Amino acid sequence: MADLNKIVEELSTLTVLEVAELVKSLETKWGVSAAAPVAAASSSGGPAAPAAEEKTEFDVILTDAGSNKIGVIKEVRGVVPGLGLAEAKKLVESAPQTLKEGVKKEEAEEIKKKMEAAGAKVTIK
Repeated sequence: MADLNKIVEELSTLTVLEVAELVKSLETKWGVSAAAPVAAASSSGGPAAPAAEEKTEFDVILTDAGSNKIGVIKEVRGVVPGLGLAEAKKLVESAPQTLKEGVKKEEAEEIKKKMEAAGAKVTIK
């Protein structure tokens, strides 16, 4: 049996071009390919294609303030942190406006529920 350490040492001294030539020679002699195997897609009996990724982040959009603007303004201030009274009023009066971006579905549903209870119309995208 050949000394494997000796073979490793000899291979380590080869240039890239010499290694490429060695690979070609071994492929020819052994009838193999050094390319990584690629899984072929099967039209029958194979696993189903993965479903489209489920959306994880949502935007909450105030579409209409409704008739109870004061209540809606109060809810907007509760939903959007750091928003002053004047900013909240301006946001409500200039609907449709985005209240929150990139929130989880549960949070978006909760915000929508609060805003609709105050009389506003909200959509989640």
